[in-house]
Amino acid sequence: MSTVPPAYQTVPLFPTPVLLVDVPDAERANGEWRRVLLERERSQPSQSHSTLGGWQSTWDVDRWAGAQALALLALARNIAQQATRARDGSAVTPVWRTNMWANINRSGHGNEFHSHPGAFWSGVYYVDDGGIAADPSLGGELEFMDPRRPGPAMYAPQLAFAIPGGLSVGANETVQPRAGRLVMFPAWLLHQVRPYRGTAARISVAFNLSL
Repeated sequence: MSTVPPAYQTVPLFPTPVLLVDVPDAERANGEWRRVLLERERSQPSQSHSTLGGWQSTWDVDRWAGAQALALLALARNIAQQATRARDGSAVTPVWRTNMWANINRSGHGNEFHSHPGAFWSGVYYVDDGGIAADPSLGGELEFMDPRRPGPAMYAPQLAFAIPGGLSVGANETVQPRAGRLVMFPAWLLHQVRPYRGTAARISVAFNLSL
């Protein structure tokens, strides 16, 4: 019997989508985002739901942050429309209910691991990456926990799977902030913000899409 393995099929079971979108013309909107959010930070105490330091707004940013907030939610709804299907694979047209809040982190600030119960999609948009895109040593990454938990890495943590994305099995994945970048992910996916070590302000806007 030959020991040469025959061709085999790899079936990627249980994929978890994380969507990355570099928003066109973001620089113009980001200037207004910065003005509105820094002003709000000065006048409103932090709500601090998952924060480890830093400032977090109320969950009604779309009611007071202006046209750029409504435009961001409209974009997110359109992306969710394309990225969501019925169980049989057919297209659907959900009516998305939204809530939106802002986060401002400075040196040493982050967010602990959490999920967003009661939503289908969640997202974060980076108004100001605080210099992280130019200098990754500043930290502040968005970190996702493998939903399979540590199980696949417990027996032989030095081994992984020869498939796209298989090298991080049982570990975590990170996304580096970049001003103008939108990240969308399933609301149940555990995530955190690693501590930011820069001297500027790392500013983001987060939201949920619920049915």
